[in-house]
Amino acid sequence: MAEQYDNNNTFVLFKNDQGDNPKRPTHTGTITVDGKELRLSGWIRESNKGVKFISGTVQEPYNGGGSAPAVEGADAEDDLPF
Repeated sequence: MAEQYDNNNTFVLFKNDQGDNPKRPTHTGTITVDGKELRLSGWIRESNKGVKFISGTVQEPYNGGGSAPAVEGADAEDDLPF
């Protein structure tokens, strides 16, 4: 039987359709670090010397509920300022 592929510590980026929004990432994808999958967003930029590069962000996966991901070990009620 074939071994299962280990994608730990790897990433993939795909070209993103920006549509009419120039602030939208030019590339999006995922990265798996220590068994945890995270979202990648990247933008093609150009340095002052004309060298093109990709800058980006790494974020927790979107949970679809409209709320931020839960912070481990934090009690939400203890952090309220009122």
